[in-house]
Amino acid sequence: MFTVSLVSHRQGDLAQRMLDDLARTGALLDRVVITRNLPERWQPACAHPGATLEVIDNPQPRGFGANHNAAFARCASEWFVVANPDLRLPADPLPALLAAAAPGVGLVAPLVREPDGSVADSARALPTPAALLRRYLPGGLARAASRAAPTTAPHPGTGESLQPASGEASGPPSGETPQWYAGMFLAIRSEAFEAIGGFDERYHLYCEDVDLCARLRLAGWQLRQARDAVVVHDARRASRRSLRHLGWHLASMTRLWRSDAWRRYRALIASEGAPLPMRAPGRD
Repeated sequence: MFTVSLVSHRQGDLAQRMLDDLARTGALLDRVVITRNLPERWQPACAHPGATLEVIDNPQPRGFGANHNAAFARCASEWFVVANPDLRLPADPLPALLAAAAPGVGLVAPLVREPDGSVADSARALPTPAALLRRYLPGGLARAASRAAPTTAPHPGTGESLQPASGEASGPPSGETPQWYAGMFLAIRSEAFEAIGGFDERYHLYCEDVDLCARLRLAGWQLRQARDAVVVHDARRASRRSLRHLGWHLASMTRLWRSDAWRRYRALIASEGAPLPMRAPGRD
């Protein structure tokens, strides 16, 4: 039923703990694909009795979307899970994810908690240029550079973050349906992922997850959150705040806003009667 894709960037200690958690899940797990994006001595192991483990070693580092697209080529399961190595599974989330997957649902996200038990900002509103301006202009470029830095530590040797932060967009107002889910853990119906061509590999560091959710919705698939499926995100916070991260952020946001998918998804949201987000991408 499920193939899980994990990417390690010389972070075998984190990824192995996630593999150990996956080994304790039930019979719904078919396969785990580990991508070693950078050379490392760590030898992945997964003791799950019914799941196979495959390892991909990249000759050159690849991006978030490219790595998971390559892993999907090894997927023969009904569901393809994209997950960060810095997650922990307090219990098996797969049954609850499957229970939320009614016909027509193309993506299911779990409830993401921080290590202190608080709910993480993973269910979000569609980012807009106006919201970005409202957030950043009053504080100036220094504040913008700080806010735009990735939410996790850079990959050793690459400067890449563990997952696309996508501007850390604020969640929708209370009572509204989230318009996209952060890419730290996503269960995607394989039929839907293949139909839309997987992740758009042209994005760098930010917005792959926003774009994926938009294209799924435009293709007629629904997005759901299974709040009984819980994962814990032990994020490695970035220690460096720089204009380089702001540049990456703005480049990806510009690509998103110029895309046909974003324009059409924004129109779809408006046609469904949901107010467009009034808050900018980023945590307060």
